[in-house]
Amino acid sequence: MTAQSTKANAVLIQALGSGIRSTSNGLADVPALLTRVLEEEAWRVFTTPRGELVEHSRFIDFVTTPPTAGLGASIDLVRRIVAEDQVARDLFDRALQDTQVPGERTDLLDNVQQVRTKAPSGNRQEAALRRLRKDAPELHARVMNGELSAHAAMVQAGFRAKTVTVPTGRPESCARALKKNMNEEDIKALIKLLTAS
Repeated sequence: MTAQSTKANAVLIQALGSGIRSTSNGLADVPALLTRVLEEEAWRVFTTPRGELVEHSRFIDFVTTPPTAGLGASIDLVRRIVAEDQVARDLFDRALQDTQVPGERTDLLDNVQQVRTKAPSGNRQEAALRRLRKDAPELHARVMNGELSAHAAMVQAGFRAKTVTVPTGRPESCARALKKNMNEEDIKALIKLLTAS
């Protein structure tokens, strides 16, 4: 890596760190800055304002190392800041996943709380994006391009069952909703189940 690229990385890192420590306007810039830092892997090698060379092999270390050799933030704080930006959130999750050593504990103790960086689970969007990224990259790309929601992609990939809400107090509305969302064979099976004594 050239001296010029480490200096360019330093500019990005300083802007990102300032944004995270900001209390208002700077926070709005954090998702875009974090996206650039992650896409360019600027967090791996950069210089501090005092000209010291900093190298990180794990993204989690970059986030938690005090400024100016890192962001001096908790994983939870950064996750909350980028929560509304799907691209930044996905890149952030990928960086955490890619920089963890298998089987290694990644519990971190900061000044306020213990933060665990285990894989997201359940129906959370992070879990869906991680599963799609790993097992259905073409659908993951469509979600990241805004063509599909994460839930729709999970259903399309067969990782989640399609669900519908039906109004139970109005049988005709219930029937209409089921006809619209079920194939004929499944409707026959449902009728058989409903009429069995």
